[in-house]
Amino acid sequence: MRILEQEEIHRQLADLPDWSGGAESLTRDVTAETFPAAIALVDRVAVAAEEMNHHPDIDIRWRTLRFRLSTHSAGGVTDLDLELARRIEGMIAAAGAA
Repeated sequence: MRILEQEEIHRQLADLPDWSGGAESLTRDVTAETFPAAIALVDRVAVAAEEMNHHPDIDIRWRTLRFRLSTHSAGGVTDLDLELARRIEGMIAAAGAA
């Protein structure tokens, strides 16, 4: 698995405007309507992550979630991180979170 170059990450993040980051990791902050809604979103992300065998770092602060993606075994951002970011983005949209 190869680490993506900053230019490639930047180009692909154009389709994920709420995500930021660089060669080390990608991040996205989300605010859910309620604490239970935030936890439900984390549960959905957990299922997708488990299916991919690629697990994000997730910080939960009441209704605010921070997702941090990095392929630890590769030492940076790979295609797996971008794929998981796209899946998470779809779940965020479906949940009506911002």
